[in-house]
Amino acid sequence: MSQSSSKSQGYDFTSLPNSLEEFWMPFTPQKMFKKDPRYMVSADGMFYKDQHGREILDGCAGLWCVNAGHNKKRIVDAIKQQAEQLDFTSNFQMSTSTAFKAASRLVSAFPEPYSHVFFCNSGSEAVDTALKIALGYHRMRGEGTRQVLIGRERAYHGVGFGGISVGGIPYNRAMFGSILPKVDHMRHTHDLDRNRFSKGQPEHGVELAEDLERIIQLHDPQNVAAVIVEPVSGSTGVLPPPKGYLKRLREIADKYGILLIFDEVVTAFGRMGSITSAEYFGVMPDLICTAKGLTNAAVPMGAVFCRKGIYEAFMNGPEYGFGFMHGYTYSGHPLAAAAALATLDTYQEEKIFENAAKMMPIWEDAIHSLKDKPFVEDIRNCGIIAGIEVTKVAGDDYGARARELFLKCYEKGLMVRYTGNNIALSPPLILDQANIDQIVTTIGEALHTLS
Repeated sequence: MSQSSSKSQGYDFTSLPNSLEEFWMPFTPQKMFKKDPRYMVSADGMFYKDQHGREILDGCAGLWCVNAGHNKKRIVDAIKQQAEQLDFTSNFQMSTSTAFKAASRLVSAFPEPYSHVFFCNSGSEAVDTALKIALGYHRMRGEGTRQVLIGRERAYHGVGFGGISVGGIPYNRAMFGSILPKVDHMRHTHDLDRNRFSKGQPEHGVELAEDLERIIQLHDPQNVAAVIVEPVSGSTGVLPPPKGYLKRLREIADKYGILLIFDEVVTAFGRMGSITSAEYFGVMPDLICTAKGLTNAAVPMGAVFCRKGIYEAFMNGPEYGFGFMHGYTYSGHPLAAAAALATLDTYQEEKIFENAAKMMPIWEDAIHSLKDKPFVEDIRNCGIIAGIEVTKVAGDDYGARARELFLKCYEKGLMVRYTGNNIALSPPLILDQANIDQIVTTIGEALHTLS
């Protein structure tokens, strides 16, 4: 008997699990969590509900990703409609109209000069895809010696081997030994002494972009393929770029014919009040990696946007040629493509990017009002993102105070994220003054209770 003709089977997705043993959780202290689990049972708008029925204000947009807020009917309905019509087909030498519609809508929504989009399933896959595009692009143009990839210290580019190779967060790399060869790193831009409590882009640090020129010369320009940066570094604790820094990277990349890649997995889709942070900063890279807000996190999806000339470099072979030997089983998945279409409609109809732009100065002033609270070492912000760096605790437990602050905030009904000695904030872009007040008040109260 087919699934459709059998009796409908209901599922209770709200009841608690009967075992915590089997699920190996990502980026989580397993023993600590399982002593005192935190389950999210439902969500709507700016709020989660936990297993105790408490409302938890989502100060993280899930994980930098639920930009339009939770439980958006248009997105849910689009996923249901597509699932009932076609649950899956491969995009290897066949496709769906939904994937092509999503690609057209996305490219038309992005600024010039981006003409094509390659779908994947996550930010990690988007980064690995972009790195492969960069290497393949130079090879297709007869410059196959260009194989060096340049990242940056303290960068987070996901967890694929390409991403952790160009990434620069030591504890994300240390366990895995030798990773990709022919990778180098620029210095990070965190300058606490000169830029402490900067609002928006810090004044000092543009000269750090010259690291790119130094590294290119070290490896010989004809051997360098690409440089990848987060316009605003997120997982390392929110590091906005110094004024003029991104523009200088663009100039150096152009000078030596290397590709500039922006990892906008966090910053795209409204975080900076526009669909890309490239527009906000006025610097257009060659490739843009996205995910997260692309589908409002309702279905996993990533995407790499590229300039027309990059795409065309792969199209010069015979008609039957693959051009770019890369892809994933779920690239352009119909449910994800449907979610992307509905998410774009939601952003436009509800003027969510416009709300983000309007709230940015209010957000900035409110977050910086915590400057004189106990244990606050620094506050950084850009767009609707903020990082609060707290003073370290003596001993080997790196990040102990930030973890304590995370737990105190949760007890008080606020979800934040801790990373190292930092609290990171990136609430849904539908936030209002009352939400901002609750976030800041809760963090302020929690800081006063830290040990």
